[in-house]
Amino acid sequence: MPAGTSIHDEGTYRVKREAKSITVRRDGTQVGAAKPRRVDASADSTWRVHGSGADETQDVTVLIRRPVGATGRLPAIVFMHGAGFGTAYNSFGDMAASLASAGFVTAVIDKPVWSTTDITRDYPASARVYDAAIDLLRARDDVNPAKVGIYATSESTWISQYLLADDPDIAFQVLLSPMVFTPRRSLGFFISQDFALVGANDGYQSIVRRVFNADTALFGLDNFDLDLPESSAYAIPTLIAYGSKDVMTAQVEGVRRMLEMAHAAGNRDMTVRSYPVANHVLRLGDEAQTGTKFADAYVDDVISWASGTAAGLDQTSERVAGDTIYQSIAVPDDLRPRRSLTVYGVVLHAGMLLLLVATMLAWLAALARRIAFRLRARNRGVAYPGLGFSHGFGNALVTLTITTMATLLLFAAGLGQVVMAVVRLAWGAAPAEEPGMIWWSWPVIEIVCTLVVWAWSRVFARLIEVAAERGVLRWPPRREAIHGIVTGREPVLASTRFGRVLFWITAAAMLHVLFFFAFWGLFVY
Repeated sequence: MPAGTSIHDEGTYRVKREAKSITVRRDGTQVGAAKPRRVDASADSTWRVHGSGADETQDVTVLIRRPVGATGRLPAIVFMHGAGFGTAYNSFGDMAASLASAGFVTAVIDKPVWSTTDITRDYPASARVYDAAIDLLRARDDVNPAKVGIYATSESTWISQYLLADDPDIAFQVLLSPMVFTPRRSLGFFISQDFALVGANDGYQSIVRRVFNADTALFGLDNFDLDLPESSAYAIPTLIAYGSKDVMTAQVEGVRRMLEMAHAAGNRDMTVRSYPVANHVLRLGDEAQTGTKFADAYVDDVISWASGTAAGLDQTSERVAGDTIYQSIAVPDDLRPRRSLTVYGVVLHAGMLLLLVATMLAWLAALARRIAFRLRARNRGVAYPGLGFSHGFGNALVTLTITTMATLLLFAAGLGQVVMAVVRLAWGAAPAEEPGMIWWSWPVIEIVCTLVVWAWSRVFARLIEVAAERGVLRWPPRREAIHGIVTGREPVLASTRFGRVLFWITAAAMLHVLFFFAFWGLFVY
């Protein structure tokens, strides 16, 4: 062991907390110097956003834990948040305290979010905020500036890649459930794998590919296709940790990719650990519940690895160990932004919604018309003339509308069941032995859709037949035929103008629903 270094177990030191506040701009630059704050979660006044645009700033608390009684300049670790929101007080508390009790100075910060959302997060700017926290530790008298590392989890393993590109002097990194690939490929894999694990029909799984082929840049969402700086992302000593129940990450291909990039950068100091029963955050249950334990010896492994790495020791344990690393499907490599398909999808869905609303209003108007007529004619003995549909088109319209809308509801219910099954799986529940509706609903919808298309073809064939009999399809059309249709004396569809308008609005809406089904693959899978 090099002179002046020592390794301690968890609990060796008491832990003292102190807090500082920094203010950062949206571009990641720090405004002014760090200010000391009282450690009090209930009185925390940071994590506030001020201004907008280029001048937007956020107050960020940095909660520092240090070992009481430790001498010399110590190694340090900065923690990086995963998805969602988190403060310095409600995140990483147990791991940060454990590492501090073993001789590390640790820092947890409020997640830098400004006015962004999960899908508009500014990763390069976030990286610079974490780097500001690293510089804050490096400037301390009790920290060895050459031995400051990071602990990144899930979403922040994208941010850590930008961080290492900006700051190559970071000493080491612990990557908890790293995402590795771009958000488009990582999230596409995550959803596709979970659909497969819960037993969803292949048709529902095809929906995922259509969603993740969307050109999100059209809507100002550029994070799906990050240009990740992989060349420097794994150039330092790295501990990679996965849980066997993690259903979000591509573990096999992820490890292979990280090792390839590390070796290309000349780094052979890569350690991989997989823990049985552990979930995406290496816990044995829901992280949101107080007291949820980490898996097995994960905490001890992190402390031992980080301590040995900071001390400059050679690793004697296996580089890859633990539970079998498993991945059920391949990471999709054919996902890319398809602009024409995205534009068509937006136009189709917007048109369908507008037509469904127009159809609903038209049928409500028809109902109101019927009620109003009956109220006026109650004492007159006059029969309600109806909408004047002829040749059975009225009954056909009602039947096909009900069938099409019932199929749409079945599709929504089936997809909703799949989503709920995936959510339960992500929370740690085992998939059902019998998938039930999420399997059989797709072929049922396909059969019904085929029958509906056939029925609509019959309706339009009959419409053409009647129009031909009326002489409408001749060229030039017979004048008396056009006059008879317009006046309702010899109708093709209905004797009333309202009936004809109602038919065509409803037919257009139902055909758009069928186009909607075709867009999502109902006639393919």
